[in-house]
Amino acid sequence: MNVQIRTQRFEADKKLISHVNEKLEKLKTYHDNIVDVEVYLKVDNVVHQIKDKIAEIKVHVPKHTFFVKHESKHFEESFDLAIKAVIDQIKSHKDKRMSA
Repeated sequence: MNVQIRTQRFEADKKLISHVNEKLEKLKTYHDNIVDVEVYLKVDNVVHQIKDKIAEIKVHVPKHTFFVKHESKHFEESFDLAIKAVIDQIKSHKDKRMSA
């Protein structure tokens, strides 16, 4: 599983990177053939508003790509919501394949 973590408009600290990597390791338990995982962490700079922290996750498996985007006031929260949503997508996809 090839993992890429990219940031936009900020520099991620070691704590955030290790949090992301730790959570991504759990993806292996939900799908055996994960090829790539791309994580994008962004700061949304909307004028006159509090900056939102955006986490996007793309998970590539053979013949399918899962994509999730979440935002909140903290990167950890955004990423945790996104990883939960992508796991739900993977489970749903697997269930559909099993029943077909």
